Amino acid sequence: MNTDKEKLLQLKGVSVQYGGVHALDTVSVSLDEGEVVALMGPNGAGKSTILKAIFGLAPLHTGRVLWYERPFTPVPHEVVRNGIAFVPQGRRVFTTLSVEENLEIGGYGIRDEKELKKRIESVMDMFPALKQKRKTLSGTLSGGQQQMLAIARGLMIDPKVLLLDEPSLGLAPKVVKEVFKKIAEINKNRKTAIMIVEHNIQSLLSVAHRGYVLDKGRIVAEDEAEKLTSSGILERVFTGRL
Repeated sequence: MNTDKEKLLQLKGVSVQYGGVHALDTVSVSLDEGEVVALMGPNGAGKSTILKAIFGLAPLHTGRVLWYERPFTPVPHEVVRNGIAFVPQGRRVFTTLSVEENLEIGGYGIRDEKELKKRIESVMDMFPALKQKRKTLSGTLSGGQQQMLAIARGLMIDPKVLLLDEPSLGLAPKVVKEVFKKIAEINKNRKTAIMIVEHNIQSLLSVAHRGYVLDKGRIVAEDEAEKLTSSGILERVFTGRL
């Protein structure tokens, strides 16, 4: 981790409970400017709950969320105002609206019409396949195109942080490769810091700088992506031999 980069986002000692069950147990993670951070672990480990806690969709039982070193209470509309976009799993696009209308909804907080159109064109330029289908109903797009649209819609607020939950879910291997190539481009060209939950570990670690490994709601490892790959910790966690 480059300590010269400003620490954008932190969770410190965060616990989240669902019906008395600890989904997260005193978890601390961080995301620096320009980083791609991977969240890995088996089903039920708490990975998606971290993203939901940041975005205000999972109430904190204990701990704090910090933005530029300052504590704040995550509430979705305020989180968006701070420059944090969340793309949940499941390609949740508005299927009865066109590609362009989906992007307009992503930029709902932009009052200046010229600025809104500028943002749409900027995002479209990153996704040429969507640009060609701007008037097409999003429900008729392929799964991969819908996932690209969900990510593109998240970029409409020009976020400092992009939270991605299982972006490859249900996609063919060739499409997965395209999605992760686009994620790497967003990080490189827009300097967007990205935190990703993903089961496709090989694709994930190909774009991540650092990673956290979770098991049963706790962090069991944290390191640079390459070191996590060679340490054997992922195999031990996923096979229950930790």
